[in-house]
Amino acid sequence: MMEEADVKNASVGKGGLPDRDGNVTLDACIMDKNGDYGAVMCVQNITHVISLARKVMEETPHVMLAGKGAEKFGYQQGFKKEKLLTESSKKAWEKWKETSQYKPIINIENHDTIGMLAIDNNGDISGACTTSGLSYKMAGRVGDSPIIGSGLFIDNEIGGATATGMGEEVLKTVGSFLIVELMRQGKTPQEACEEAVRRVVKKSGNRFKDFQVGFIAINKQGETGAYCIHEGFNYNVYKQEENKNYKATYFNKA
Repeated sequence: MMEEADVKNASVGKGGLPDRDGNVTLDACIMDKNGDYGAVMCVQNITHVISLARKVMEETPHVMLAGKGAEKFGYQQGFKKEKLLTESSKKAWEKWKETSQYKPIINIENHDTIGMLAIDNNGDISGACTTSGLSYKMAGRVGDSPIIGSGLFIDNEIGGATATGMGEEVLKTVGSFLIVELMRQGKTPQEACEEAVRRVVKKSGNRFKDFQVGFIAINKQGETGAYCIHEGFNYNVYKQEENKNYKATYFNKA
């Protein structure tokens, strides 16, 4: 994936912002039309973790590998060992250490995932997401992105959904699974995304003012939807060789 290799993108892959110890740890997952699933988490030294997640799905009897085990498997599959902490990310981390204040910035430090949903000419749906996680997280922290049903969920009979933002809050509502189930009950992708965001907001009390969560969704008919808590979440729709960028509507109008 191109974005994982882009050192200017501090939210995924090489150049991602590190944890509090200065280590870049990556999470990713992939799910196909058959409901097969692969995920990796807390992976160091491998850039293309979305491809590694696919290898877990296709080449192992498991659906999830973590840490050193996932890294070892990656090398066995031919992935290169690479230094993921770039100079710019290292400088940002060193500046953060001056105060060590953990208060992720909405749409910057807690809008941290690339999620993708695809539907082909046969109407078959698949999806993937990849992230370096929250900036300056505790070592070992895993968010929603590699967790089936939270960061991503696909049901080829209904549709798919994926999430971005504060993973802890998405996990509490199993947000992507919720959206697919709401579509199963007859809601459009847009309606389902809006309801999922409202669930997150309701569970959080007033804390939602301090974090971002956004969802995108697609149904079997190819209809799409997107919604987020705060303004600033953009998403792209690629259709018939045309790529359009949209601003998601949002909950917090204050």
